[in-house]
Amino acid sequence: MGCKRRIWCPLSLHLLQEVPFLLIVPQISLLFLESLRTKLISELLTLCRETGEKDVCFKVLYCGMCHSDLHMVKNEWGTSTYPLVPGHEIVGVVTEVGSKVEKFKAGDKVGVGCMVGSCHSCHNCTNNLENYCPEMILTYGAKYYDGTTTYGGYSNIMVADEHFIVRIPDTLPLDATAPLLCAGITVYSPLKHYGLNKPGMHVGVVGLGGLGHMAVKFAKAMGVKVTVISTSPSKKQEAVEHLGADSFLVSRDQYQMKTAMGTMDGIIDTVSAMHPLVPLIGLLKTSGKLVLVGAPEKPLELPAFPLLMGRKMVGGSCIGGMKETQEMIDFAAKHNIAADIEVIPIEDVNTAMERILKADVRYRFVIDIGNTISSAL
Repeated sequence: MGCKRRIWCPLSLHLLQEVPFLLIVPQISLLFLESLRTKLISELLTLCRETGEKDVCFKVLYCGMCHSDLHMVKNEWGTSTYPLVPGHEIVGVVTEVGSKVEKFKAGDKVGVGCMVGSCHSCHNCTNNLENYCPEMILTYGAKYYDGTTTYGGYSNIMVADEHFIVRIPDTLPLDATAPLLCAGITVYSPLKHYGLNKPGMHVGVVGLGGLGHMAVKFAKAMGVKVTVISTSPSKKQEAVEHLGADSFLVSRDQYQMKTAMGTMDGIIDTVSAMHPLVPLIGLLKTSGKLVLVGAPEKPLELPAFPLLMGRKMVGGSCIGGMKETQEMIDFAAKHNIAADIEVIPIEDVNTAMERILKADVRYRFVIDIGNTISSAL
C-alpha cells in the first residue's frame, strides 16, 4: 500500500503494458501516451510498503474482478486517481508477519476484501462496523495513513494490517473463495441485518450476476425461500436447477409480477444499472424491506406513496465489518458455499473487463495471479 520498498509487481505492469491504456487513464491525449506509460510503469514497480509490526504480507494467488473495478477504472463515480491498480477480492498465502502479529503465521491461507484501514475508535469501529467508519480506507485508490496511495490485488504481493485480514479455511477453494470477500459479504450482511435470514421467510433476489448468485446461495443455506427476479427469461433454468432458487419472476412480465404482489418479506436488489423500483416495492408484504446493494451511477426514482401504503422500507447495505466478514467465510465453509467463477490469466484481463461491461460472465472472473493455470499444464 505504501511505497517504501521495491517489489516487482509484474501483473500490475502487464495491466499497463497490455490493456488498452485508456482503461487506466481515460481521456488522455495520445501524444503523451508513451511518456506517461513509462512513468506509470516506473511507479508501479514499488507498490508494497515494508511489513510493519502489525502487518501481514502474503503472496497473492487469486483476485476476483468486481464490477466496481470497472467503475473505478472508468472513473464513473468520479473518485478515481491514477495510476490505479484494482482488486479487492484477494486471497493468497502468508509469507511474512510483523513482530506484533498475533493471529497469523507464514503459510496461512488468508484474504483481503474491500478495506484495509479505519480509525478503530469511532462508534462504528467499536461495534465491529469498520465498513461504515468515516475514515475507512479502501483497498485500492485511497490514501493510506502515511499519505501514500493504496493499490489492490491485481498484483503479486499484498501487505495489510492483520485486523483487516481474514483467515480462509482449508475446506474452501481459494479461487472460488476470492469473490466472497466482496460479493459474498455484500449480500450476507443485509440478509442478517434486515432479519431476512429466518427459515421460512420469502426473499427476492434481483439480478443473477456476481452478487445475485451469491445471495441465492447464502439465503438458501439460511433456510429461506428464494425467488430470483430478472429481466432475462433465459436465466430461469440456471436460477432454479443450478442455484436452487424456489421460483423465478420475469420482471418485464406484468402478469407474473402482479401475481406475486405482496408475497415477499424482503428483496435484495443487486442491480447496478438503472431500473424501476416501484414494481419491486409492490412485491413486498406489509413492512417488507427492499435492500439496495448495487450502485447505479445515476439516482433511482423512489416515489413515496408505494412506501406509505404498506409501511415498506427501502434501505441499503455496504459490505460488512471484519468480524462479520470472518463469520461469513466460516459460514460458507460450513455450508460448502463458493462463487461460480471463470478463472483467467492476467493476459485476458482486458477481454474480461469488456465482458463484465456486457454482463457476459458466469458469475465472477477470478484472475490467476499465481499462474496456477500454466503450472497445472
